[in-house]
Amino acid sequence: MAKLFLSLHVLAAILAIGPITVAASMFPRLARTAPTPETPALLHKICRSYAYVGAAVPVLGIATGAALGVLSDAWLVISIVLTGVAAGVLVAVILPGQSELLEPLEGGEGAVAGEAKRRAAGARLAMTTGVFNLLWAAVVVLMIVRPGSTTGA
Repeated sequence: MAKLFLSLHVLAAILAIGPITVAASMFPRLARTAPTPETPALLHKICRSYAYVGAAVPVLGIATGAALGVLSDAWLVISIVLTGVAAGVLVAVILPGQSELLEPLEGGEGAVAGEAKRRAAGARLAMTTGVFNLLWAAVVVLMIVRPGSTTGA
């Protein structure tokens, strides 16, 4: 059963988290430079939709860890925490930031002030997306290296 859970966990990570990281990384630049709003809107939809599918990654990861009897290993606990932080960043910062950049500028501000605010929001979103991607990179490294593992890997 552990091999099935592990296979599903890795597939879910590749097929769900991969598209989120790529789409989220492309969004800030394309929100600023795309000639029409359709491309950034599609990237936001990809991030939002795949976030639901991505929930399978930690569920299957915990099932795999339980089947292997490693749920209390430090590398797995750290991976679970980092995954939770990455999910929080996606849900609390990246998706709302993308929505904000997709909304038309509200009245009351001049075009120049509105554009400056939009650029600053795009820069913050790009930075946050970079942090999100680094969190996933750290999780991948922990999954491969598994400090303290007795497998010799």
